[in-house]
Amino acid sequence: MSEFLIKARGLGVTRNGRQILQRADLTLQAGKIVTLIGPNGAGKTTLVRAVLGLIKTDEGEIKKARDLRIGYMPQKLHIDASLPLTVARFLALGGKARTDLNEILSLTGIDKLSSMPMQSLSGGETQRVLLARALLRDPQLLVLDEPVQGVDVTGQSALYALINEIRNRRQCGVLLVSHDLHLVMANTDTVICLNQHVCCEGHPEQVTSDPAYLALFGEMAGVANPPQVAIYTHHHDHQHDTHGNVINTKPGSHIHRHDSSCGHDHHA
Repeated sequence: MSEFLIKARGLGVTRNGRQILQRADLTLQAGKIVTLIGPNGAGKTTLVRAVLGLIKTDEGEIKKARDLRIGYMPQKLHIDASLPLTVARFLALGGKARTDLNEILSLTGIDKLSSMPMQSLSGGETQRVLLARALLRDPQLLVLDEPVQGVDVTGQSALYALINEIRNRRQCGVLLVSHDLHLVMANTDTVICLNQHVCCEGHPEQVTSDPAYLALFGEMAGVANPPQVAIYTHHHDHQHDTHGNVINTKPGSHIHRHDSSCGHDHHA
């Protein structure tokens, strides 16, 4: 097993008396793609922000490799329509690059867009520019929050293939947040299914047949954009209260098991 870039154990986050994240574990390694999935409100963004150090956790510990360089691609970009900002200027705002700009422009397929206004780009072009910006620091870890937001299905497949190519070329670790597991399966090493806590994790084929995953997404598990309301039942060693907090865990048992259905009534 390669050395970890980030190792998080037992992370818990509580806000306004509600436990958003409970005893979550996450290990990120060089050259490996980890995909984080789960319904809206499952705590995916909270977990990402926690491992990036953007929010404080109430429980658990996070260890990072020394001098770790992280490239972050946000879920959305909002630019004032009246702001004169070209692609080249936008990329320059990211600070001093650690890698050749032309190489990154070519790798992400936006080398002909550098003089274009950011506001004129399509959804797919915008996401590629955001990815290019994240790569300029020559990151050892790429964190991509819903990288195909606003991209059509054909563009989504191409973007996921590009992310895989970047991983193979640069041997960086990748943490990817996604709703659509079927689109990222071919290029993912590990899938973590989250619903306040880790319900199941493993290779994509393992996860898609796991009762916890099927309980979350049901018959729509292999379909893009599954319904965002999931109702499912318990078959493991703990219960949830009305806020989703884990209660009544049996002594000596683990908070989550990979052979269990995991959940409570949830609205996105």
